[in-house]
Amino acid sequence: MNEELAGRLRAAAEAHQPDRARILARVERGMSGAPVRHRESSAARPWPRIALASLAAAGTLAVGGFAVAAIVQSPPARPDVSATPAAPPAPSGTPRPTPPTPSAPATGRPATPDRSSPPGPGPSASGAAGSARPGTAHVQDGPLSSAGSLGTNGNSFWAQSDVTLKTAQPLTSLTVELRITQTGAVRSTGSWRTLPAEDFTVTVQNEGGAVVYRWILKPGRTVPAGQHVFAGQYNHAAGPREVEHDAYRADAGGPRGTLSVWGGFTPAR
Repeated sequence: MNEELAGRLRAAAEAHQPDRARILARVERGMSGAPVRHRESSAARPWPRIALASLAAAGTLAVGGFAVAAIVQSPPARPDVSATPAAPPAPSGTPRPTPPTPSAPATGRPATPDRSSPPGPGPSASGAAGSARPGTAHVQDGPLSSAGSLGTNGNSFWAQSDVTLKTAQPLTSLTVELRITQTGAVRSTGSWRTLPAEDFTVTVQNEGGAVVYRWILKPGRTVPAGQHVFAGQYNHAAGPREVEHDAYRADAGGPRGTLSVWGGFTPAR
């Protein structure tokens, strides 16, 4: 049904005014037995037939009016656009965060843990002659001797490397360097030494493919004669720790001048 037809029906419905008085008069005449004038016949019809005809006509007009009103007032059907469209799926190439791999906790027994300082310059205060290098060894220099070993308290994911120094005389300067080669997932978990923590400046940093620990004796402090241990703790890739590429070095000063020792590590037994 187009808009023109709907407009005509609406106008017809508004203009239609049924003559209720005329209809009621015809009904009353039928009930009283008075003859009803009709174009088709001048003979009087029985009142029941007249009444029924009048009622039918009135009902037809009423139903027609209601139908026209319903057609005019009913809006045309429209598609439902209220539904919200579903969001597009995320692209298949969108990266997903990968949970971090948990690291094994340190199980060593440090005497007094060091607090690592930010990376700083090399050991200038000790008069060090070089850095630790794997594959070489010089484990004794006069009153100073050394040894490197892998701690027995390690596991398949964590290890501790110990540098043991023995000195027969006090030392007025000392720098100990421990170099753990990066063979996979090597990451420092701490360090310690048997000497007082306040006597040393400690750094832990990545240098040349290795995690490097340095303990530098502060000016005015002294290392007494005896045996002292410096230890670095770290995570590593699964499996036994390979120590053949790790190294240590110690540069010291005392009454006999500058002393230096260096070497590698023996596996844990």
